[in-house]
Formats: sequence, structure tokens, C-alpha cells
Amino acid sequence: METVHAKEESIKQQPPKVAASSALGQARAASERRQLVLPAALAVEGPVPDWCNLGVMLRVMLGVNALFCGIAGGEAVGWRSWIDLYVNAAATVEPVLVASLMLGCLLRRLTRSQDDRFQVLAAILVPAILTFALQSLLGPLLVGDPGLILRNCLVAAVVSAAVLYWFHMRNQSNLPALAEARLQALQARIRPHFLFNSLNAVLGLIRTEPRRAESVLEDLADLFRVLMRDRRDRVALSEEISLCQQYLSIETLRLGERLKVEMSVAPSAEGALVPLLLLQPLVENAVHHGIEQSSEPGTIDLIVTRHGAFVDILVSNPWQPGKSSRPGNQMGLENVRQRLSLLHDLEARLDTEVRGGRFEVRVRLPYIESA
Repeated sequence: METVHAKEESIKQQPPKVAASSALGQARAASERRQLVLPAALAVEGPVPDWCNLGVMLRVMLGVNALFCGIAGGEAVGWRSWIDLYVNAAATVEPVLVASLMLGCLLRRLTRSQDDRFQVLAAILVPAILTFALQSLLGPLLVGDPGLILRNCLVAAVVSAAVLYWFHMRNQSNLPALAEARLQALQARIRPHFLFNSLNAVLGLIRTEPRRAESVLEDLADLFRVLMRDRRDRVALSEEISLCQQYLSIETLRLGERLKVEMSVAPSAEGALVPLLLLQPLVENAVHHGIEQSSEPGTIDLIVTRHGAFVDILVSNPWQPGKSSRPGNQMGLENVRQRLSLLHDLEARLDTEVRGGRFEVRVRLPYIESA
């Protein structure tokens, strides 16, 4: 039987019986009722990007500053003139840019349920309105063309529309990469030798424990059904936990007392949306390189906590120099790291280190509450 030491505020490991199958079935049914959830960092949840995302902020600020730097360069007659023109433009552009991102972050949350055209119109008008407000306050300092304020408001609206169009085109160009990454993840998660070993273990139980063999086959069927049919980018963390429990139940049949698991999941993090197949490949990696490669019993730790707007995940396993550190230990991790980058841009990261004789994988991603 699988050995699981449950800590306070944790999700206990379920035995490979009907309870686990029922829980996974309910999770799968709930997942099928939800609409498709796509990456926030690529701005495909709506017609406007997630202005709160760090990667989006950096790209917008760098792109807009590069644009106005180029415009200043086209009008300048020398290096000193170029710098003067850019500094003068930045005095107006930077406050509007920062305020637009902050207000856009708030408005996107408030207008998410509105019509797409309304969201686009709001994203275009906000910088124009802020430009008008700022230059109205600076009116006494402005000289030259009396229509300067109107012209600058129009420029702000045009630049905003260009930014939205750039993110739209970036999203379209990334969709094939997302589909390919998702397909590779689904195909790579369950290795052929895991299937063969599981079936061989079931064959050994058919005569002595037929009911247990039948239960394990049902668990295996449920596991493959979820992995191959559910193509959503993100699911609730509780569903990922159920999937890991199902997987560990099958591996326990093969590894016996050698496999022990300590699982602790903070209740405040259970409702977080996480990329599909985030935990299962990390746990599979820990089983393969930390337990299967050794003849001694070992413990896999899975700890999930929430710190404000982020969810932290720790998966650790025993580390043996020359065995656990093989190149294969990095291939699955790199796959997860790339999917995190596609889905959450700069706001998510995956780090690994060896500490205290254990190989640790730490994942941090933004907390997005599931429906």
C-alpha cells in the first residue's frame, strides 16, 4: 500500500480504489463544463492584453519608448537635438504610459464581462483621455500650434491601437507553438515503459487479487482518459492533485514500500488555475529519478503554498550523484518550463537545485482563481 504522511492543511493521498476514480471523474466532469481557458500572458482571454502582467508591461514600455525615440531621431538634426527631442517627448509620454498601464490593469478586471468592442474602445481611449488631462494641466507651458493637445491625443489613441494590434498578431503567431507544446506534453507525459510495467503488475494480481487488479485497470483507464482527452491549457489545482494521486496509486503497485509520499497543499491554493499537466510530470520525474533508480526506499515531497498573488510548488526527491542527475532529469523539466513561459510569460518560473541530498524543483506562478 502507498505510504503517505499528511501534514496539516493538506490533501491526503487516496488509495487506488473507487474513491480515487470517483474524485477524478467528478474533477473531469467539472473541467468539461468549463469554457476553454487560454494563456493570460498572450492576451487571448479577451481582445486586450493583461496589463497587470509583468511581461506585457515591459514590452509596452520598451516598445512605446523605442517608437518615440525613433520619431525624435527622424526629426533631429544631430545627437544633441535627438536627445533633447526625446527627453521633451518622454516628459509627456512616460506619465501617460505608466498611468495607462495602471488604469488599464484595473479596467480590464472591471470590463472583462463586457463586449469585446467595448474593451478595445476603452483600451484606446484611456491613453487619449489621460493625455488630454495631463496637457490641459500643462496648458500654460505649451507653446506653438493651438491644436497641439488634440494632435497628441490622436497620437496616443493611434499608438494604443497599434499596441493592441501587435499583441493580437503576436497571439496569432504563438497559437501554433501553443498547440505543438500542448501536444508534445500530452504525448510525453506517460512513457511507454510505465504503461508496460503497470500492465505487468496487473497481470501478477489477476489470479491472486482479481478485485484489486480490476480497480488498478480502472484507475489506469481514467488516468489515460484525462491525459488524452482534456486539452485545456489550465485546470484547477485540485484536479492536478487528483491526477497525481491517481498516478502515484499505480506507481505504488509497481514500487511497493519503496515509494513514500508526503503531500501538503494549502487550502487557499486549491482553487488556483494551473497549466494542464503541471504537477504530474514533475512527480513522474521525481519517481523515475529519485525512487526507481534506487533500491532503497525514498520519500517524495509535494508542498503547495500560496503567498499573496503567487502559488509556490515544491517537488523534491532523493538525489544520487550519477543516477538522479542524468540528462533525462532535465528534459521533462524544460518541457514544463517552456509551457510556463508560454502561459504566464515572465510571471512564472521553474528553478532546480540539489540541497541536503535531495533534488528540488520549485515552481512559482501567479494565482488565478478558477471559476
